[in-house]
Amino acid sequence: MITFLISLAILLAGYIFYSRFLDKVMKVDAGRPTPSITLNDGIDYVPMPLWRVYLIQFLNIAGLGPIFGAIAGAMWGPVAFLWIIFGTVFAGGVHDYFSGMLSVRHDGKSINEIIGIYLGKYAKQIMTLFTIILLILVGVVFISGPAGLLAGLTPTSLDFTFWVWVIFVYYILATLLPIDKIIGKIYPIFGFALIFMAISLIIALLVQGYQIPELNAENFRNFHYDKERFPIFPMLFITIACGAISGFHATQSPLMARCLKNEKEGRKVFYGAMVTEGVVALIWAAISMSFFGSVDKLNEVMIAQNGNAAWVVNKVSNSLLGNFGAVLAVLGVVAAPITSGDTAFRSARLTIADLVKTPQKLIRNRLIIIIPLFTVGFLLTRINFDVIWRYFAWANQTLATVVLWTITVYLVNTKSRFYFITLIPSIFMTAVVTSYIMLAPEGFALSKTISYSTGLAVTMISFILFLFFRKKHGQ
Repeated sequence: MITFLISLAILLAGYIFYSRFLDKVMKVDAGRPTPSITLNDGIDYVPMPLWRVYLIQFLNIAGLGPIFGAIAGAMWGPVAFLWIIFGTVFAGGVHDYFSGMLSVRHDGKSINEIIGIYLGKYAKQIMTLFTIILLILVGVVFISGPAGLLAGLTPTSLDFTFWVWVIFVYYILATLLPIDKIIGKIYPIFGFALIFMAISLIIALLVQGYQIPELNAENFRNFHYDKERFPIFPMLFITIACGAISGFHATQSPLMARCLKNEKEGRKVFYGAMVTEGVVALIWAAISMSFFGSVDKLNEVMIAQNGNAAWVVNKVSNSLLGNFGAVLAVLGVVAAPITSGDTAFRSARLTIADLVKTPQKLIRNRLIIIIPLFTVGFLLTRINFDVIWRYFAWANQTLATVVLWTITVYLVNTKSRFYFITLIPSIFMTAVVTSYIMLAPEGFALSKTISYSTGLAVTMISFILFLFFRKKHGQ
C-alpha cells in the first residue's frame, strides 16, 4: 500500500511541478493565436472547451493500453510500478506535451510533418509510411479485440465478422464527420467513465482488504513465469506502453492541437492526460498484483487464460463491484478501445491528407482517402490478433523514440540548454526498441548477449551522432 501511495504522489507531483517547468522551456504564450482560431474549418480545426479537449485527449490515448498493458506488465511484479511512474513523468508526459505543443506551433501538423521539419525530408518520408502503418495497426487492434468480446457476449448469429462490420460503420462515420459531431460529444462521457471505473475499483479493492504488494528488496526481481524469455529489460518497457510512454499518443495530439483555444491549455491537455493514464495504469497494475492473492497467482491465471487480459478485467470488475462492475467492464474492454480505434483512423486520414496536400473540407476528399484506408484495415482483421498486437507494440515504442529525438533536435535548434530532458529518455528508448527487436520471438530471436550488445551499439552511435549535431549548432 505504501508503494502504491508513493507512486501516486510522484505522478501527481510530476504534473504539478515538472509540467510547469516544461511550459517554461516551451515559452508558452497565451497571446499567440492557436490553429483552431487561425485555421478554423469546422471539420478538424474546431475550438472546444478545455474540459472537453482534455477528456477527448485522454480517451484518444487510452484505449486498451493502460488496462491490458498494465495487467500484462504486472506479471513482472512490483518493479512495474517504477516504469509506470518514472516513465510517465520523465518520458511519456514529456513526449506527449512537446509533440502536442509542437503541433500547436506548426498549425496543427501531423507528427510525421513535424519529424520532417526537424529531422529532414528522408526521415519524414520514412516516418510517414511508418506512422500510417502504425495507425492502421492500432485501428485493427481496436477492432479485433472489442469485436471478439462482443461476439462472446451475444447470440452466435452475431459473430466476429458481424461486429467487425458494425464497428467499421461507426469508424467510418467518426472519421468522416466533423470532430465536434460525434467525437466531441460522446468521448468526454466515456473518458470520465474510464477514470471513474479505475477509481471505483481501487477503492473497492482496499475496502475489501486486499493487500497491494510493496516494492522492497525481496520483491525487487522478475516475477514473470518465463524469466528467461521475458527479462525485465526490454520486455517490460514494451509491454507497458500507454501507461508510461507511447508513440501512438504523438499521432493523437495533433487532433486536439487543432482544438485548443489557448497555448496555456496544452499543459493540462497533453501532460495532464498522460498523467491521468499513468494513474489508471498504476491502479490496474496494483489490482492485478493483489486481486488473485499474489503476483505468482496472477501469472498462473494469465497462463490458464492464454494471456487474455479481458478475462481479468471482467473477473475483477464483477467480483469487486457486482452488476455495476459488469457494466464498467464492458465499457473498459469494448467502448474505450473502439473510441481509440476511430481516432487512429481519423489520424491516418489527416496524415495522408497532409502528405498528398488534399484539403479535407469537402466530404469527397475525405472519402477518397478513407475508402482504401478501411479496405486495408478490414483485410488485416483476418490476421491473428496476437501477431498484430506484438508488431503494434514494437512499432508504437519505436515511433515514441523517433519523436523524442525530434523534440531533442528542436530544443537544440532553439538554443535551449534543457535539451537533456528529452535526450535522456531518447537514449533509453533507443536501447529498449533496438534490444527488443533483436531479442523478441516476433523479431530476430537472437541471444541476450547479441541483442543487448546490438542495442548498446545502436544507442552509442545515436548519441555520438547527436553530439556532432549539437556541436554543429554551437552547443
